Amino acid sequence: MITKMTGLLTRVLDDEVRLQVGPLEYQVLVPEAVRRQIQRRVGQEITLHITEYIEGNSAGSKFVPRRIGFNSELELEFFELFCTVEKIGVKKALKAIAHSVKAIADAISRQDTKWLSLLPGIGATTAEQIVTTLKRKVTKFTMLPAADDAATPATAEETSSKKGKPSHKKPVATEEPADPAVAPESPGQIIEDVYLALMGLGLNPMEARSRLDRLVTGGQRFTTVAEALALIFANKGSS
Repeated sequence: MITKMTGLLTRVLDDEVRLQVGPLEYQVLVPEAVRRQIQRRVGQEITLHITEYIEGNSAGSKFVPRRIGFNSELELEFFELFCTVEKIGVKKALKAIAHSVKAIADAISRQDTKWLSLLPGIGATTAEQIVTTLKRKVTKFTMLPAADDAATPATAEETSSKKGKPSHKKPVATEEPADPAVAPESPGQIIEDVYLALMGLGLNPMEARSRLDRLVTGGQRFTTVAEALALIFANKGSS
């Protein structure tokens, strides 16, 4: 069983990436949270921690090996734990992890079923089941460092309460570094911060992802959240 792969990131698609390892190119499925972290690293060497499963059709006549990739062993461990919840299979878990592991673990620890029910593919009943199953098992994931804590439950609650009413002040201010001496964020972290700022401005997750994708594929350069937001809203005259 493959547990880790290092290779050249050649493509980032909707729910998968392509990794060139020697003469071979591999398909690796990734959740949205991982996709955002690596989508600006096309053409660079990356390492993904891997788990594998066999996907079969209902007739049982075709079986396809699948690989799923994560940025860290802890992310992979959380994914496998998440899959132990009743009625959450691999595909549903992949779809649901649209925020950082720390954010989801925080919500589980706080028994915030309202926040969890907003995850893709997770309704109110499943959110209750997640909390019941995992609330005593996620402590170490809530202790992840602050750099992994881009999508906190509080942010999501604020987003869901805005109902599409943008407020440019708060998201940008919270993303600006307080101390100019602090080292700049990684490209992946900036992408994550921009995504959350867009949702804080009233966009839903799909709209935020769509605008981010257009910005990244358009080749425009940005190094801060404020620069990215200015580019995204330039056509509408927003700052």
